[in-house]
Amino acid sequence: MTASFLHGSETIELNVGARQIAVVKAAVIGLVGIAPKGAINTPILVLGGSDAAQFGSELPGFSIPQALNAIIDQGAGTIVVVNVFDPATMTTQVTDESHTVTGLKIKTTYPPIASLVVKNSGGSTTYVLDTDYTFDDFGNIQIIGTTIHESDVLKASYKKLDASAVTAAIINGAIDGSTEARTGMKCYDLCYNLFGFNPKIIIAPNYSSLLAVATEMTVVANKFKGFALKDAPNSTTVAVALAGRGTAGAINFNTSSKRDLLLFPMLKAYDAYTDADQVRSYSSYFAGVWSATIANEGFHVSPSNHQIQGITGIERNITAMIDDPDCEANTLNAAGIITLFGAYGTGIRTWGNRSAAYPSSTLTRDVFIPCQMTASILDESIRWAMLQFIDKPVDNAWIDSVRESVNGFIRTLVGRGALIDGVCIYDPADNPTSETGAGHYTFSYSFAAPTPGERITFKSTFDINLLKNLK
Repeated sequence: MTASFLHGSETIELNVGARQIAVVKAAVIGLVGIAPKGAINTPILVLGGSDAAQFGSELPGFSIPQALNAIIDQGAGTIVVVNVFDPATMTTQVTDESHTVTGLKIKTTYPPIASLVVKNSGGSTTYVLDTDYTFDDFGNIQIIGTTIHESDVLKASYKKLDASAVTAAIINGAIDGSTEARTGMKCYDLCYNLFGFNPKIIIAPNYSSLLAVATEMTVVANKFKGFALKDAPNSTTVAVALAGRGTAGAINFNTSSKRDLLLFPMLKAYDAYTDADQVRSYSSYFAGVWSATIANEGFHVSPSNHQIQGITGIERNITAMIDDPDCEANTLNAAGIITLFGAYGTGIRTWGNRSAAYPSSTLTRDVFIPCQMTASILDESIRWAMLQFIDKPVDNAWIDSVRESVNGFIRTLVGRGALIDGVCIYDPADNPTSETGAGHYTFSYSFAAPTPGERITFKSTFDINLLKNLK
């Protein structure tokens, strides 16, 4: 019995054959931290400098503006920012801070975050913004008009950052049981519905050295099949970094997760507030380098051995020789720590191909960063592409379509150099009637991604017989 009566003819379109598989985004950075401005506990997409401006200037104690500038300096970056700074609860009041006008200027001791009030020394007169004075993000107050004079004593009251109010729990975030509102890193669960992709490179500059934050970052990286970039604490020495890989270590480096990347040491960059170089988290710069590498060269290319832009130096010099297995750079890499390479005329470069899974694991997929990234992108792209096949009636054409869609995708990646080779098969032995009768079908695919050329060996022979060529 047909579904409806028809006296005539009709055509039914059948969708058979391979379907296109799109590559999921690999270069998306998830940045969580604090900013003096911007939305709170909301995933915000940042694609460049104009988007980054909404989070304010690089003020002392904050992390997001500094990290955004570091990432953008590398030349590329899709960033999902979660700002957890709440001025209502994370500031302290400064009252009647006294300053003498010099050169028609004064400067507050701390950058005012909100509620700046300027009065005369006796407190009887409250001066008017943009009539008597102006001020910038750094707390530089410029006297205008004729009310305030040189050498007058002024009193400034304002709110400043209370860094102690920003805890690991706030960075990690939570889900409200009644409203389901998310905070901190829990906001990243919203990304796919908002933007169509998830962050792959997770950073929490200034906070990833806290063990509780570092642990949660690994959870997020595992969920999204990405990577957690973890900085060693400020002032960490080589010895402490290496010891941190063990159970007795004093820092956040005791992990063997293939999703963890351990970064040491910190970098330095010019700071406008102090007009001097200041320490900056390596993770921000590494994330920017990796994102740019993926955008310009491909997700199968290692982020190692790329020059870092926008820095003025490093917190601690690391000895680096390309042919010395005992130099500090090589020793750190051998312990699964990503470091820096800076020789004469090379610039300061990222240095290290291996995740924290090394040296406890030697599996190529787990150890090499670009191999793990390639595998994750391949797996996720295939999973999402299967949405078009789920719940459709299964016949031989359906099986052929699924298999050839995957094989066509693999061939595409081989052509791009992202894979060496690979194949997807449907094996009847993996699909007994007990499973297919329950609507469960199993396909298998194998593949190989290119490994980074981490070590190059030459065999050198002094062949005395070549002397016969002398004439």
